[in-house]
Amino acid sequence: MADELGYQLSPLKTWGVLSDEAHETNPALAWPQSVDVFDQMRREDSQVGSVLRAVTLPIRGAKWSIDPAGAAPEVVDLVATDLGLQIKGEKPSAPLRTKDKFSWGEHLRMALLELPFGHSFFEQVYRVEGSHVRLRKLAWRPPRSISKIDVAPDGGLIAIEQHSPTGKDIRIPVDRLVAYVNDREGANWAGQSLLRTAYKNWLLKDRMLRAQALTVERNGLGVPVYTGAPVPDKATPEERDRWLNSEREAGLKLAKGFRAGEAAGASLPPGATLDLKGVSGRLPATDEPIRYHDEQIARAVLAHFLNLGTETGSWALGSTFANFFTDSLNAVAQHIAEITQQHVVEDLVDLNWGSSVPAPRLVFEPIGSEHPVTAEAIKALIECGALTPDGSLEAYMRTVHGLPVRDSTAPDTEDSSKPEEAA
Repeated sequence: MADELGYQLSPLKTWGVLSDEAHETNPALAWPQSVDVFDQMRREDSQVGSVLRAVTLPIRGAKWSIDPAGAAPEVVDLVATDLGLQIKGEKPSAPLRTKDKFSWGEHLRMALLELPFGHSFFEQVYRVEGSHVRLRKLAWRPPRSISKIDVAPDGGLIAIEQHSPTGKDIRIPVDRLVAYVNDREGANWAGQSLLRTAYKNWLLKDRMLRAQALTVERNGLGVPVYTGAPVPDKATPEERDRWLNSEREAGLKLAKGFRAGEAAGASLPPGATLDLKGVSGRLPATDEPIRYHDEQIARAVLAHFLNLGTETGSWALGSTFANFFTDSLNAVAQHIAEITQQHVVEDLVDLNWGSSVPAPRLVFEPIGSEHPVTAEAIKALIECGALTPDGSLEAYMRTVHGLPVRDSTAPDTEDSSKPEEAA
């Protein structure tokens, strides 16, 4: 087959070309400076933290499993064991040990950091046990530790480099990497943060919050204004000047040191006054702009329902907004599943059995597809023959409805119907 004629990244890899690949017009958000900015957004702003949790927690709470998909039982068992996941369609079983084992839940949490940072890289670490290569861990490589992302002209990832205290950067080739990149376009392996479109609103909101706090601090109590005592009637011009300077200095010291409190007070000479002057006129309203920017931050991730019930709509719109939101969550979860399938599951199968052996698939139960487990629903399923009552179903229903565990010494239902046999 013919080689590629075009390119995604210029063969001349200058800093300008690498920077322009992200099409970022704000210097503060150009990689790697963007890592610190987006980290500050997610740590300091309550609305940003709320929308990120709204996106990540449902994905982390989804039911992930390994679908055999026609693979050999030995292959399915090794992949499920190494990833710490249950096999779809089989009875759940707890692992014998969790120490020094790969944790899928922790890996998923770190992989979802691609959303705020734009990318999340992991290094594959294996160990040999008997005749098999086992997955020991997927070691996270923090975004702020990455000094360079090496990309080929065709847009493929070659390697990443990390800062090293010894002076020579650590290079990790692509065959050791698992790269989760959000909204990658072409050769931009730094990705795009989910918070990029919310940056302007976060910045303006942060400034308004600071101005609001300063307004309350300066004008909440009022500004102390000291009026000095009148000059004595028979004072000479020199005495008059000394009196005025003394009153001015004493009044300024008193006004600057005045604080509200349980024991606050002031002692004034006869004729002097101390007033607390408020702002004449109306202060600029900041609540509405702050609320507006909160709404836009939630809208940036399709989390409109976070604003319902305030002043932007009623809860009756929640189901409509939730459908768009859950669809977006399922798309993100599918993206995670595809990257893990290609660069973790299939790599693990290739190392042990070769590329010609079928590999199982990493799947998840779609978010928002669960149906409530009610007694009426179970009854309908049993009556139509779709479900057969047994001990496992009874134990499950007792757990769901918070009922006590069945006494193992109690007679079965069939035996209790025949007292003479039970006796």
